[in-house]
Amino acid sequence: MGTQFTAIWIALLLSFPVVLSARDDGLMRIGLKKKKLDQLGRRVVPGSVNFIPKEEGGGASKPAATKKYYNLGETEADIVALKNYLDAQYYGEIAIGTPPQTFTVIFDTGSSNLWLACYFHSKYKSSASTTYVKNGTSAAIQYGTGSISGFFSQDSVEVGDLVVKNQGFIEATKEPGVTFLASKFDGILGLGFQEISVGNAVPVWYNMVNQGLVKEKVFSFWLNRNVEGEEGGEIVFGGVDPNHYKGEHTYVPVTHKGYWQFDMGDLLIGTETTGLCAGGCKAIADSGTSLLAGPTTVITQINNAIGASGIVSEECKTVVAQYGKIILEMLVAQAQPRKVCSQISFCTFDGTQGVSMNIESVVEESSDKSSDGLHDAMCTACEMMVVWMENRLRLNDTEDQILDYVNDLCDRLPSPNGESAVECSSLSSMPSISFEIGGKLFELSPEQYVLKVGEGVSAQCISGFIALDVPPPHGPLWILGDVFMGRYHTVFDYGNLTVGFADAA
Repeated sequence: MGTQFTAIWIALLLSFPVVLSARDDGLMRIGLKKKKLDQLGRRVVPGSVNFIPKEEGGGASKPAATKKYYNLGETEADIVALKNYLDAQYYGEIAIGTPPQTFTVIFDTGSSNLWLACYFHSKYKSSASTTYVKNGTSAAIQYGTGSISGFFSQDSVEVGDLVVKNQGFIEATKEPGVTFLASKFDGILGLGFQEISVGNAVPVWYNMVNQGLVKEKVFSFWLNRNVEGEEGGEIVFGGVDPNHYKGEHTYVPVTHKGYWQFDMGDLLIGTETTGLCAGGCKAIADSGTSLLAGPTTVITQINNAIGASGIVSEECKTVVAQYGKIILEMLVAQAQPRKVCSQISFCTFDGTQGVSMNIESVVEESSDKSSDGLHDAMCTACEMMVVWMENRLRLNDTEDQILDYVNDLCDRLPSPNGESAVECSSLSSMPSISFEIGGKLFELSPEQYVLKVGEGVSAQCISGFIALDVPPPHGPLWILGDVFMGRYHTVFDYGNLTVGFADAA
């Protein structure tokens, strides 16, 4: 969500090697796709240029899949295929420069700049482009996880079959920690309004309109919530794809240009009002946010109704139950505390260097992550447990007393980014959650607002709701991210300044 949003990278919390969204990858085919429909709606696929994902660690994408065309009446629209990673990140491919250099980006309606990463990703080479124009103006964008900084450059940008000329973008020289370093996407293409664009840079979408590349001032999203589906989703520039929605869209006016913000009514848990938004709340449709963020007052009610608890607390209890005695025995045997968690493979840190030299920093500074930035929830829990156990051993507590004490502390651990876990076996008993928008209720079932990762006994389920408090006059504010946009096909009508929602198909 633009410059203030705290990015939610669930994969880091769930011990996956890469980030999720966006709203961070190798499950689905990616490529520039265009579709062409004849008057009867049949798809005509002329053939041609596709791309396959780059390998881990960066490198340019290679030609490989198909380009198609889409025609809605007399209006030709441009469709870009999106790749879906665990229903939590959706990203597609663009090209910059002449000849084109390919990159994967998050198409983010919650920010307005185009920027490219610098480390471990495909890197833009200005010297290789004949259409590059030097700018050099410094730039920085602040995210909840840190800031990216770099400088502006200018070049041609190809999105699907559209070529935007003289587009300003940011070449990053600094990135905010592991969130972007560990991701496989190469940057973010902002689709918000110019009012929130850093450096007042003209957004890519504005240039599409200004250069006459789209006849309709509309773009739309379909996000496939089936991670095993052939298509991860799509974004259409200049129209909508009737194959991916049912019925009519409900449109609401944009109330504040910056984010795609609109007024929202009440929120219901089952059939019960939550009260806070009965008199109205503000909301934004944000494709760059994986989950649904809202006021703590309501999120607490929701998470209580669905039995959600903090992810770190659950991981901590798991470590206690399965490895508590082993860790305690290692400490009693005088194993080096700083090496215990790496010796049982929870952490990559070996105790010889880095910020984890002072393991107490895990407790003293919640934002100081060890394991050289590869810190996941299980590693966090293990390292804290070592500190707690050491303290109780000094007091000569018994094994049972120590394990009970550590388990109690697990209950008191908040999730650092507000995410909560739920029991996968309880989905059938959870209530629906409904949002009132434009006088209509938009309902989410438990299967739609819970993210399930894995299968069988190893499956983990994450609540799609996180707390975010924005005070008046800008709040209370709801951020309707991919959890909502996956259920409801979303149209961003720049010409009429409206946002529309319809059942996705």
